[in-house]
Amino acid sequence: MTPLISLFPSSWLTSTWYATLTAFVAVNTLVYVVLSISKILPRLHPTTWISRGNGASRRRESRSIYPDGPAVREGKSAAAR
Repeated sequence: MTPLISLFPSSWLTSTWYATLTAFVAVNTLVYVVLSISKILPRLHPTTWISRGNGASRRRESRSIYPDGPAVREGKSAAAR
């Protein structure tokens, strides 16, 4: 069996600056893992979880560029009919 060969002297591997560097690299790696996983997952929209009842968050009048178009019923859009 061959002995493990390190690129750095063993005195470097036990020094404070090397321990600080390895801790920084570990935290940086974890941050990038969390960011990449959050990019893969679908977006969550917490505002859709809260029901405000009777469409209070919807517009009461049409904001269409065609003002004489079909009227929008209160709380429902024209596409939902």
